[in-house]
Amino acid sequence: MAKLQRKKTKLGSYKFASVLFSITLSLLMMGLFGVIVIQAKKLTSLIRENIEIQVFLNKDLGQSSIDRLLEQMDSKPYVLQKESGQVIQYTSKEDAASIFLEEVGEDFTAFLDENPLRDSFTFSVKDEFQTSEEIAVIVAQLEKMPGVFEVTYMQDMVASINENLLKVSIVLGTLILILLVTVVILISNTIKLALFSQRFLIRSMQLVGATKGFIRRPFLWRSFLYGALAGIIASSIIFTLLEYGKNFIEGLQLLYDTELLIMLFGGLILLGALMSWLSTYRSINKYLNMSLDELY
Repeated sequence: MAKLQRKKTKLGSYKFASVLFSITLSLLMMGLFGVIVIQAKKLTSLIRENIEIQVFLNKDLGQSSIDRLLEQMDSKPYVLQKESGQVIQYTSKEDAASIFLEEVGEDFTAFLDENPLRDSFTFSVKDEFQTSEEIAVIVAQLEKMPGVFEVTYMQDMVASINENLLKVSIVLGTLILILLVTVVILISNTIKLALFSQRFLIRSMQLVGATKGFIRRPFLWRSFLYGALAGIIASSIIFTLLEYGKNFIEGLQLLYDTELLIMLFGGLILLGALMSWLSTYRSINKYLNMSLDELY
């Protein structure tokens, strides 16, 4: 007569595939939304970099005075240094006349005795100084510098961008909060369902004298590893999608922010590990404190 062998259930083990899939899917949703937020932030920064401040100089200003002004402005903390290495662009009045002729098609020197245009400096402002108040302070400081005739910038555009950015930030912040709560609930419910099949094993361990800490340890360790692994898988999927998208979507590379993406991937791994650990801890405590009748 053949012996019936019953499969032994190891303490701390539960359905690996279903738990990993559920946590990975939850973190993937969170990560994709995080990528959207990062790219929106990068796009806003790119738009802001195109907002330039123009500093027009007094006429008949000597070259030494122009060089001194350039050196002073170049050392300012709000001046943005672009990837090309360019910081402040100097345009002489002769170059300005050539640009005007090329764009408008009319040569004003034909009916004017002198060139009415002025030498100028043009530069972009760093993102952290892009509020309307900060730019107003910068303009006021520049106008007080000797040799500066006038300072101009697109004031209406700056105000419009900042106003719209505030609205978008509120909407995105609300969506992130809702999504985070949803992810926490999904992970918590997944862990609860996985541990439901272990409730009698937990009680059996209690009956033979195992301490609560001894019973918790394997469950917490495995859940931490499962959560971290789910975060790694979700991050890998997102990274693969981004690399694949660069080959088919023109300009997507411009929206890359490597530092923020690394922080996002690290956050997903940490979130998965911590949420799995906390959910397991709560569920295990629940079953440890249940009576035998409540287990049924």
